[in-house]
Amino acid sequence: MGELDPYEVVGSTRVFDGKVITVRVDDVRMSDGQVVKREVVAHPGAVAIVALDDDGKVVLVNQYRPAVAARLDELPAGLLDIDGEPPLEAAKRELAEETGLTAQEWTVLIDLHSSPGFSNEAVRIYLARGISAGSVSDFTAEHEELTMTAYREPLSQAVRRVLAGDITNSSAVAGILAAVHGRATGWRDLRPPDARWPARPAR
Repeated sequence: MGELDPYEVVGSTRVFDGKVITVRVDDVRMSDGQVVKREVVAHPGAVAIVALDDDGKVVLVNQYRPAVAARLDELPAGLLDIDGEPPLEAAKRELAEETGLTAQEWTVLIDLHSSPGFSNEAVRIYLARGISAGSVSDFTAEHEELTMTAYREPLSQAVRRVLAGDITNSSAVAGILAAVHGRATGWRDLRPPDARWPARPAR
């Protein structure tokens, strides 16, 4: 952003390679000219889906999350970890795998950075409407997915649970609240499902 934002990465060391993430330490020249170290978690990105049925109910899943040692209510979601798979196709696949549902109408609800203080993880949250039962023949649940459950509740009730602190997953919180605004404005601000996504991490 020119002279007002002269940050520059002048060196980088990768310190961990995992199945999902990598961790590196960047040497960043700050606006005052000093070079400081910043730890960065690199992530492939993810998609999540606010699936609304004709009765105004949102589809949620409940699964165990080892990092917080608790079961969380979340949106259907998944990693962008299949080479060449477009985000929309990943969202369709994840909705089918986690809930057994398909949708006729897809739009982009919001894009977000989950925790930009230390990670480049970006999440695209889609709105899916016109949902119906589908099938996925080649999906086999494993690990946490074995005890995942899916259910529906009124969007208004999901909002109350967000505000009460009962739903804390960041994508779920953001997606549910955005869906309330979207519905109130007739979905006029939503983008097409293939809208540009400049924040998506490069693979």
